[in-house]
Amino acid sequence: MEIVVVGRHTEVLEKFRRHATDKLTKLAQLAPRAQRIDVVVTHERNPRQAGSCERVELTVVDKGPVIRAEACADDRFAALDLAIAKLQERLRRSRDRRKDHHNRTLIPPSEVPVDVRPPSDDDQEPEQTVAVAPGDVVELTLGDSPVVIREKVHSAHPMTIDDALYEMELVGHDFYLFIDAETAQPAVAYRRHGWSYGVIKLDTPVRTNGNGELAERQTARV
Repeated sequence: MEIVVVGRHTEVLEKFRRHATDKLTKLAQLAPRAQRIDVVVTHERNPRQAGSCERVELTVVDKGPVIRAEACADDRFAALDLAIAKLQERLRRSRDRRKDHHNRTLIPPSEVPVDVRPPSDDDQEPEQTVAVAPGDVVELTLGDSPVVIREKVHSAHPMTIDDALYEMELVGHDFYLFIDAETAQPAVAYRRHGWSYGVIKLDTPVRTNGNGELAERQTARV
């Protein structure tokens, strides 16, 4: 399993790289299929955020869903320990889910790994104005305003709401965009309060006849 440690707007010393590698290598038993773990270290220069100026993001890339964790602290070693604790919990959850379903494949492997990390200065953005293929990333400025919109295309496959909530928890997000396997509609699962979730689906044509005309229309359910 490869472990890649990079710094964003900060230098990462060899001591931290060795420490992170030693700690993350021990997770191999929880993620036997993992191909790589990406470690991104960010330093926040705002003095008002001194208590959380060091951020560590961990992303496990394998043949299944992306598993991710992040944490902040006033020291990057402490932030790493907090992020690893979260990652261990999510890796155990993923392993237990596979055991509960025996050898049945729950989620087909994605041909293109989903990169959920924020953009960095080292990212090489494609020279285009519209993101059209999986992996394409485009940043556009909204008129004359300082607002920047980052657009990225991810590969997708139909899944159940249960699987969507499962993958959302693995990456630690508050929302998850997916294609509903039952209705073929674009949908978003989101966290509400506690263990309460919501799902919003788009009312969109999902079937056409041989002439390309709409044959059936699904009704949005929230």
